[in-house]
Amino acid sequence: MNIVKQVANRWLVVLFLVMLAMPAMAKEGVDFVTPEDGAELSNPIQVEMGVSGMQIEPAGTMEEGTGHHHLIVDGGPIAEGEVIPADDTHIHFGGGQTSYELTLPPGEHTLTLQFADGAHRSYGADWSSTITVDVVE
Repeated sequence: MNIVKQVANRWLVVLFLVMLAMPAMAKEGVDFVTPEDGAELSNPIQVEMGVSGMQIEPAGTMEEGTGHHHLIVDGGPIAEGEVIPADDTHIHFGGGQTSYELTLPPGEHTLTLQFADGAHRSYGADWSSTITVDVVE
């Protein structure tokens, strides 16, 4: 019976250590470091972008496992393989930037972070993150 207790205790310790490590096992993809989903903000809005599972490289770098951020204002993810347009609502960070100061009109807005390769081809919905923010005057 003593051996059974020792084995059970060891398994409990292992389980506990695995549970402690789980937050460190980040899911691959992109995320907003700031702002938080549902935030009430005033201009200018500081946007901080994160990625896990790929390396950030400037546009033009065509190596597997690399890419750069795009911010889509009031729009959703871009289908995998499609080139992300460059216009007022599709902001490119081809220099490898991870932060940006954004000004939006008052009201509710969606912000979609989309990761894409060196030719601005989207990695798809799995490499995007959408939040909603409320901009106040």
